[in-house]
Parts: sequence; C-alpha cells; structure tokens
Amino acid sequence: MHTVKEYIDKNKKRFIDELIELLKIPSISADTAFSQDVLNTADSIMKSLKEAGCDKVELCETPGYPIIYGEKIINSDLPTVLVYGHYDVQPADPIDLWDSPPFEPVIKKTDIHPEGAIFARGACDDKGQMYMHVKALEYMTSEGKLPCNVKFMIEGEEEVGSESLAWFVPRNVEKLANDVILISDTGMIANDIPSITTGLRGLSYVEVEVTGPNRDLHSGLYGGAVANPINILSKMIASLHDENNHITIPGFYDKVEELSQAERDEMAKAPFSLEAYKNALDIDDVYGEHGYSTNERNSIRPTLDVNGIWGGYTGEGAKTVIASKAYAKISMRLVPNQNWEEITTLFKNHFENIAPKSVKVKVTPHHGGQGYVTPIDNIGYQAASKAYQETFGVVPIPQRSGGSIPIVALFEKELKSKTILMGFGLNSDAIHSPNEHFGIWNYLKGIETIPYFYKYFSELYK
Repeated sequence: MHTVKEYIDKNKKRFIDELIELLKIPSISADTAFSQDVLNTADSIMKSLKEAGCDKVELCETPGYPIIYGEKIINSDLPTVLVYGHYDVQPADPIDLWDSPPFEPVIKKTDIHPEGAIFARGACDDKGQMYMHVKALEYMTSEGKLPCNVKFMIEGEEEVGSESLAWFVPRNVEKLANDVILISDTGMIANDIPSITTGLRGLSYVEVEVTGPNRDLHSGLYGGAVANPINILSKMIASLHDENNHITIPGFYDKVEELSQAERDEMAKAPFSLEAYKNALDIDDVYGEHGYSTNERNSIRPTLDVNGIWGGYTGEGAKTVIASKAYAKISMRLVPNQNWEEITTLFKNHFENIAPKSVKVKVTPHHGGQGYVTPIDNIGYQAASKAYQETFGVVPIPQRSGGSIPIVALFEKELKSKTILMGFGLNSDAIHSPNEHFGIWNYLKGIETIPYFYKYFSELYK
C-alpha cells in the first residue's frame, strides 16, 4: 500500500506524459474545423476513465458534442461525489504571440514555477485540472482507498456556453444524483496561499453589428457625408461607461448584490500586492469602477468588456475606405441576483436605442449563465478546507472569483446539490491567452489533495 505522495512519486513521469498527450489534441469547440479533434479528445477521456477504475463509462450523445459519463459505485449507502470538468479548449489565437506552438506542449521553468510548467492551450483550463481528478481516482482505486462513490461528467462545450450540458442535465437527473459536486476549473491565490472559490460571476455574451451604406465607400468621395459604421460603433461602445467606469445601461445595476462593509473588509484580508499585480501585467496603473478595490472590481462587481472589434480594411498597407459594416463581441460578467437573460435584453434595447438613424444595429446573443455563491458552512466546503490543510499545511482562504462557470447554477437548480470549487491554477497561468501553462507542482499537488477531499467528505457525511 502506498500513500498518495508515494504513488505520485512512483508515477510522476507517466502522469505528466499522459497529460502532454491529451494537450496535443486541439479540441477547440468554437471552431468547426476542429470537430474531429474534439471527438478524439472525448475518446481519450473515456479510455483514461476506464483505466483509472471506473466500472461504467459512457459516451452520451447530445445535440452538440458528447458528454463523457463515468462511475465507480462501491456501496449505495455511501455518499456520492460528482466530478465535473470539460475537455474542450479556447481557440489559440493569436498564434504569433505564443512562444511555442499551442498544441505542441513544452515544459519550461519560470520564476513562479521553478519545477517547470507545461505550456499548451488547455494546460490549466481545463484539461490539466480535469485530469488531476482522473489520476486521483486511479490512486484511490488501485490502492483500495476510495471511501465513497464517484461519478464523472466531462463535457465538450464549456468554452462555448455549455448548451448541450443544459440539455443533458435535466434529462439525466437520476443518473447524475449526488451528494456534492466537485470542480477544478478555478485557481488559488498562490502556491503557498491556497484558497477555495466560493463565488462565480455570471455571464452574458453578445455580438453586435452596425451597418451603414449598402457597400464599402471611397473615403474621399463620401467621407464626412455618410456615417462611418466603425466610428459610430466606437462611440456607442465608449458611451457604455461613464467617467467613473460605471455601466450606463438603464436597469443594469437594479439587482446587483451589494456586499456589506464587513464582508468587504474580510475580502481585503486576502494577501494582495498592487505593485506585483501591475508588474506582472506590465501596466503603469489599474483601471475600473470608482469606489472599489482591484480585487472587488474583478470579483463582486459586474463588468462590460469588448472582446473583439473589427470592420473595414485591416490588411497590409493602406486602403481608403468607409466600411459598410462594423462588428464587436461584448461580454458582461454578472454578479449573483443578476439574471443573464434580463441583462442581455437590457443591453439589446439600450444599444439599439443609442444608435443614430444613419446606421442599422443588430444584436445577436450568444450564450450566458447565472452567478453562483456557495456557503462555507456546508460539509463540502469543510472537507475541501481540511484537504488543503492536509497537503498545504495551512487553512485555505475563501475567495470569490471573477470568472464564470455558467452551469454551476444549473447544477444546483436541477440536481439540488452544492458545488465545491477546488482550483489549483494561478492567475499568472495565462488561461484564454497566448502561452497558457500549468505548473507541474500544481498538477501533482492537485492529485495529492483531491483524495483527502473524498476522505473528509465521507467522514463528515456520516
């Protein structure tokens, strides 16, 4: 019999090699050119779950990409942990900003990861963190140390809104029945300051199209006489924030949860260096809503950001043209009590209303989801806290995240169970960005910590 640390030491190279092979597959769900790669990744996950000890593994068809379901049921009288993760990844663009090809994983040492980090798209979000759970199961089954039942639900559309998961979950409530949901798709403050995510922001994602003349025009012959959609779109976007960086959409803040000063004071106790934050991003100053700290702005306050904007001529050299159309993709991160569908409607109505008559505006909603807050007095959180204490030697800090996992609120609604967010990534891991990476230390530490969650949850459940 081996301890979890002994088992990891014995199998370290294999664990790393397996993750690297998984990261080589470009499972980009947003681009249909990679559809077969997404399906190949699903097959790889199925194989890994079987090898890790699941007695039952299924490829569950959906209207979109399949969901991988696996289970290891040892006793129906014992509690059940449902593990959620996703096998799809973000597009790798812009490719030219990567120091190494995004789907040719390399291990490099960094100041933050002196033991090395795996650089590849999906390394941290979420293949690396999802695969920690597969390897943790392997340890528990092979060493006879699984103290409860476990189910896996791994999807392939998280990066594009989880529409098929929203279809799948209500139709499979009995199959997915559990006592707690466990997810590693978040991060922690630092390698020596573990934290547990207790809140997530919701999301509303839209695309806007502004149309002016019926064709591209010569900017000399028509400039100054015909509305330029790019100019108009830029002004409309700029008007969405006031001088205090407050969002100007009527009704946007009506349901925003306002935290008490006492709660804000507790948040402020988390270690944070503004200078280190600025240095890491190579910026001279921070920016955001007046009256709130940096950590509050990116966790407990709603935001509106342009994720992409284009139109007209963007090729090499010059082309003097007034474009017929201009486009932008816009995301709004929402806080608990804000309904993403209501916010999408508010945005659409406002954006159409502020457009001058010289252009036409089209707003296309893409996807969204609700925010989520989990209490720290439930046994799931307590088990996670004890697990971190076991392997890190310190009590983890509860922390709200600025990110979104839209399906977490759906899980609570449909499955009636709480979600525990045990993330092992760091803010510096560049998820969604060029040069995404995941520390090898963090990957192995996750595998070490997760079995203790099962142990303590089973003990507290009795």
